[in-house]
Amino acid sequence: MPKSRRSILRLLGGIAVCQSFPLVRASAESFPDRPINLFVGFPAGGATDITARVVGHKISEILGQPVLVRNQPGASTLIATETVVRSAADGYTLLLIPISTAVYSGLRKNLPYDLERDMAPVSLVATGPFVLIVNSSFSSRSVKELIELARSQPGKINAASVGVGSAHHLVLELFKETAKVDLVHVPYKGAMPADLAVASGEVQMSFSSAAGALPLLKSGKITALAVTSATRLSSIPSVPTLDESGLTGFDYSAWYGISAPANVPRTNIMRLNAAIGQAVQAPEVKDILIKQGFEPKASTPEEFAAIISREIKRTIGVAKTAKLDMKLE
Repeated sequence: MPKSRRSILRLLGGIAVCQSFPLVRASAESFPDRPINLFVGFPAGGATDITARVVGHKISEILGQPVLVRNQPGASTLIATETVVRSAADGYTLLLIPISTAVYSGLRKNLPYDLERDMAPVSLVATGPFVLIVNSSFSSRSVKELIELARSQPGKINAASVGVGSAHHLVLELFKETAKVDLVHVPYKGAMPADLAVASGEVQMSFSSAAGALPLLKSGKITALAVTSATRLSSIPSVPTLDESGLTGFDYSAWYGISAPANVPRTNIMRLNAAIGQAVQAPEVKDILIKQGFEPKASTPEEFAAIISREIKRTIGVAKTAKLDMKLE
């Protein structure tokens, strides 16, 4: 190729590169310019769905584009997670991740994705403890009394959960390990059946979500002995933490966050992050989250990534101690 032609091609190439920068900048500044899909791995109507709709509606107001909640239940959030993982890395497809998604990633070895590798965390949305509840007629009226009774009668106290391998199950196993007690795990198909089993006396105790426990507490059918977080829950401030009740350092909270597929442009991630931060602090959003037993809490993408990583590692440790062997459903 003649020297002069090579020079022209280099010059044209340089012009093309220079001209591309304003286009990239304009694209970043215009994000989002069309509707955003927010996937949820549970059916409509539950706590996860409500959280997605409340937060998504506020994000829509902030960004000026519709945020469409897409319910895709099944396989313990696997279906929705895989859908988002395989979506375009542009920020227009998001996933509301509950703690259970990280728990399943720690329990199951043959998932079709790697949560840490294939997802880009955007922000935490809210955190909330589990509530240790017992039937109102149960003899133990404190965590100390419950532990003493369980140690005196190993394998005699039944504890409900929402299913094998759920976050509710993991916090139960962590409690058993920390308190050095032998409790019988009784899995139910969902939160409501598990909560009602405690309220009816079918089982003696469980670690319920705050959303499930609060209505039953008001009815007087159950008693709350403690919350699992490091600090008390604002909606039931009289209930102590497990740490205050003698299990020093116990801290296990449920959480929700929003993630995108890996490799979404950083500018888009930060635009979404800022919108989520504003959304969860809006009074109407905070009010609904608090009524569900959650504390609104945004984060940086890096902080949320660390939360996911820590949850997966903790799950692996608890599962190993409890000898849980999960297979992909």
